[in-house]
Amino acid sequence: MISKNYFTNIFKSILIAFVFILVSCGDDYVPKPKAQLRLEYPEAKYVDDNLDLPFAFEKNLLASKVVSKALQAPTESYGVNLEYPTLKGTIFITYKAINKDDKNLMDFLRDAQKFTLEHTKKADEIPAYPFEDSKRKVYGMLSEVKGNVASPAQFYVTDSVNHFLTGSLYFFAKPNYDSILPAANYLQKDIKRIMETVTWK
Repeated sequence: MISKNYFTNIFKSILIAFVFILVSCGDDYVPKPKAQLRLEYPEAKYVDDNLDLPFAFEKNLLASKVVSKALQAPTESYGVNLEYPTLKGTIFITYKAINKDDKNLMDFLRDAQKFTLEHTKKADEIPAYPFEDSKRKVYGMLSEVKGNVASPAQFYVTDSVNHFLTGSLYFFAKPNYDSILPAANYLQKDIKRIMETVTWK
């Protein structure tokens, strides 16, 4: 003879299974995707730099401070810093006159490329983008350095005869590629603008 407790236990088991099925029939759990910080930067507005130097270019108004100075060097040299306080970054620009007698253009090119190659130890990738504007006699290269590096972008431009301009982007923060990427992308557009608008005097 089957006891009353036997049916009670079966009923409880069925009830528990039914409740479990009801609870598990809800929406499937989908993990939230990793969120990326959305940073809004003002639309870039460019103006002529109006510096008394052997070259000129358009700079972003966001670059609040421009410092120019003559550098101690064997050839005519100048340094220009485009500082972006809100982005905690600076584009350092160096100008060097090409000495036709010493043929120092090859030295300048070698130094610029060597500087970029020094980042290969920590860089994940270094894509390089050649630049040429024969009408303005501007030839150069933009190198994007991907990874946890001190300088995520470097460039140089020259007319191959008299002028050589090189630059690099630095952030005043611990190099963390993911966190500085939005700002780096923004400032790389400014670097491209410099390359596209530079004129020789």
